[in-house]
Amino acid sequence: MKNSLSIASVLTFSLLLATGGCDIKESAGPADEGAVPASSLDRVTASTPIKKTLQLFTDQPGRVVAFEETPILSKLPGYVESVHFDIGDKVSKGQVVVRIHAPEYKDQLEQKRGLLGQAEAQVKQAEAALVAAEAVSNSSMSMIAQSKAGVGRTEAEFARWESELKRIQQLVSKGSVTPKLEDETSSKFQSADAARKEALAMIESAEARQREAEANVLTAKADIEAAKAKLKVAQSDIAQAETMLTYTELTAPFDGFVTSRNVDTGHYVQPAGSSNAKPLLTISNVSKVRVFVNVPEVEAAWVDAGFGQSDAGDVVTIISPSLPAGKIEARVTRTSLQLDPQSRTLTAEIDINNNELKLLPGAFVTTKMLLEQRQDVLTLPTTALVKAADGTKCCVVVDGKIQHWPVELGLRAGDDVEIKSGLEGSEKVVLVRAGSLQVGQSVEIIAKK
Repeated sequence: MKNSLSIASVLTFSLLLATGGCDIKESAGPADEGAVPASSLDRVTASTPIKKTLQLFTDQPGRVVAFEETPILSKLPGYVESVHFDIGDKVSKGQVVVRIHAPEYKDQLEQKRGLLGQAEAQVKQAEAALVAAEAVSNSSMSMIAQSKAGVGRTEAEFARWESELKRIQQLVSKGSVTPKLEDETSSKFQSADAARKEALAMIESAEARQREAEANVLTAKADIEAAKAKLKVAQSDIAQAETMLTYTELTAPFDGFVTSRNVDTGHYVQPAGSSNAKPLLTISNVSKVRVFVNVPEVEAAWVDAGFGQSDAGDVVTIISPSLPAGKIEARVTRTSLQLDPQSRTLTAEIDINNNELKLLPGAFVTTKMLLEQRQDVLTLPTTALVKAADGTKCCVVVDGKIQHWPVELGLRAGDDVEIKSGLEGSEKVVLVRAGSLQVGQSVEIIAKK
């Protein structure tokens, strides 16, 4: 007998579910006001639309990750000289966490410094050569001036003895003087001519030396530029060697904690980028964490993010047994602004201060995200709505008969739907089995329990 009652109860409950489902059903009867009313009197549950605040939530799992996480790798090959921190240790930005023993880089730095000294000496030598070349050039110019002055004197002597020779030759032709005097005068004239030519040759020689000196000046200037260029190369080589030497000390990129350690003193490490390279340590900033939530496509359009504004973004409740009160409230910080092509979900990120280290990276949490909220709106249950070819309607009881009134729907939250227009709030609306009623059908309202 007890089993028979249980089966009957199950069948009764199943029948109720079939007649009062939560989905909006298609209209079973005609949608026009001229339909023939049914002869039978049906009893229906009806009430005025309820004014309430609708809230649309999405409950999704979330995963916790560190706000920042960096694997520490070596840029240089070498042996580990020392490891300064262990797993769980707190580190500050700039602190040395691992030191690599690579003496060859110190040797290279010393070699580069020697080449720098050599380049500096070459610059000084080239500058001294320029000073000497300029001195020679100035001396050559003085020689040219001196030679030109000597030419003036020899030209005068040449002109004098040329005139004297002509005068003596006339006197010899008249027999006034002896030919011996002519020979003496001619000899002096030739000597003056030779002195003049010698002075002119000295000018040419001085000018040649001047051209050579000018060429040497240009060469000295070019040597200075070349020496300075070599100096810059040497300085760059030193800077590079000093930079490479800094890579022997691996430092923390930010404040955080050592969350993994894979190296000990004496280990040989490969440089980053090689096939055998492995992270020596992992440093994570867990004082602040990110919670990643994948929101399904049907709800993705409702998600609002603050994108850096602390008072903006949808409110999210983070639920986890590790939290002191079991849950905390936060806001959506940012979203991916696109759906993942595989999962068809929107990735939302929630930044949370984690100074007490209660949320550990890698943990899973439950999130309840408030997507939308409408204050004091008229609502009906979904079972009160009828889908028709010309839109959505509800069944309103007027003078004991069913009428279909078109309504405009808004937010749907659970089993309730916002009525944006079509009802004023005083109408008696059939709450269940609306899809089974026909226009003009006589009904009797029973009180809603």
